Amino acid sequence: MLLRLADERATGALLRDHGTLYLLDGRIVHAESPVAPGLDVLLTTAGRLPRDGWTEAVAHAGVRREVGRYLVDSGRIGDGELEICHLAALFDAAFFALTPGSGPTRFRYGVEHWFGPVRPVSVAEVWRETARRRHLLDEVWPYPAVDSAPVVPRPPAPGQTLTTRQRELLAHADGARTPPDLARALGRPAFHTVLDVRRLAAAGLVATPPEPAPGAPGGAERASDAPTAPPPVPAWVAGIAPDPDIALLRRLRDALEAHL
Repeated sequence: MLLRLADERATGALLRDHGTLYLLDGRIVHAESPVAPGLDVLLTTAGRLPRDGWTEAVAHAGVRREVGRYLVDSGRIGDGELEICHLAALFDAAFFALTPGSGPTRFRYGVEHWFGPVRPVSVAEVWRETARRRHLLDEVWPYPAVDSAPVVPRPPAPGQTLTTRQRELLAHADGARTPPDLARALGRPAFHTVLDVRRLAAAGLVATPPEPAPGAPGGAERASDAPTAPPPVPAWVAGIAPDPDIALLRRLRDALEAHL
């Protein structure tokens, strides 16, 4: 359906179980998901933009669907920084919006997002990046139950070291917050937080919950049938790839330069 809408050069909102994609002339200009922090969270929590600056932009330009342009024209944020942050938020929300689900997929023609377009992205680009991210998660630690369960830290083994990023995440993990909760608290993209948690689980630094039994009502299963959590792999697995934020910024920089 998404590919057909791209071929039609459709404008509107594609609504799915886990999020919404906004299209303009067949290209994706915005994405939202209840799992992923919005652009406002990424900008304000990280200190790139004061909260009152965001509120002012929405109040003055939301009705005109020009919030992004207002932020730049008012000097609140640079044009290039807005593009990078917006692309990061778009790819993050799109990853969860495109998660396979059982609910209906609907398209509302003519709907436009109040933020306004920044840099449209082709459906093919979003699809490829989403597939790459799914593959990366499975390579790091193929236990998706980690993604939505409360993050329960485990003590490191003797000699096991943590990066600053990992220590900050674990400091916010109170045994009740899930990876999406931690993403909002830290002002980080949800996918990167999920990836960090999977790496920590692979290293044995957070607990891996048992996967629900197939066909069990509500995912529940009898204790005697519940699979045991997988054993941790060596600690070096947690550091096999570069910081996801840095890697993403490099890819976004290359993409922006290719279009200049």
